[in-house]
Amino acid sequence: MRKFGVVLLLLLLAACETNPVTGRKQFIVVSEDQAITSSSQAYVQMLQPYQQKGKLDNDPALTARIVAITERLIPPAIAYRPETKDWDWSVKVIDDPKTVNAWCMAGGKMAFYSGLALTLKATDDEIAQVMGHEIAHALAKHQTEQMSRAMATQLGVNAIAILTDARYAKMAQQAASAAAMVAIDLPNSRDAESEADRIGIELAAKAGYDPAAAVTLWQKMAQVSGSAGKSDFLSTHPAPEKRMEALAALGPQMMPYYQDKSPRPVYKLKPQPLVAPAK
Repeated sequence: MRKFGVVLLLLLLAACETNPVTGRKQFIVVSEDQAITSSSQAYVQMLQPYQQKGKLDNDPALTARIVAITERLIPPAIAYRPETKDWDWSVKVIDDPKTVNAWCMAGGKMAFYSGLALTLKATDDEIAQVMGHEIAHALAKHQTEQMSRAMATQLGVNAIAILTDARYAKMAQQAASAAAMVAIDLPNSRDAESEADRIGIELAAKAGYDPAAAVTLWQKMAQVSGSAGKSDFLSTHPAPEKRMEALAALGPQMMPYYQDKSPRPVYKLKPQPLVAPAK
């Protein structure tokens, strides 16, 4: 128990990191590489039930639309963090008309629920704001931060994750994968949401999408509040008036990016089977 206490103390002392993108101090006990590996496994676990029911990428028109928007958002994301060019970027469209949601895991693993497009009657500009916002969470290591919080609530898991005892290796990996899934449903802090708003609207503008859509998107979100599915976007992304005011204020700053006549680069996503990475 004494060793366990020492490990936890050292863990907490080493847990504060400065984010290279935002400059904010973050509680991090999970490395981004570990978060990416765990997220890749969690991604498969979360999406396989939809695939088995034939509800994954089953609308060619909507899938093509979401893929095309995402392919324009990834290049400015890579410009933010050049090392993300090596991420295994992927986006899947879930056929769930009652769920207004989207997310991006560590490492660029994304999902978009059809309800977001159908319920909101979302334009491409508005969808770009959603996906840009979610990509921004990954760029700013917000899921890694959320995973760290989720794992820190499990007494013993923190120590297990850094011990080399082979008996605990499988348990630690299972805990990390579970934390990756939990992190998707956890609300982000106000600071994290503000960071994702700021980065996301810029990514969208640089990809050629109208910054004004950030405000119309949240106006639509507010209108459907309470009528969406259990995992709706608003449950983890509350939309107070001040948030819309902040986005409206950011709009004019983003217009030069949006009005730029330079060619918009595209990152071609490769079709990927839903297979868990080798352990």
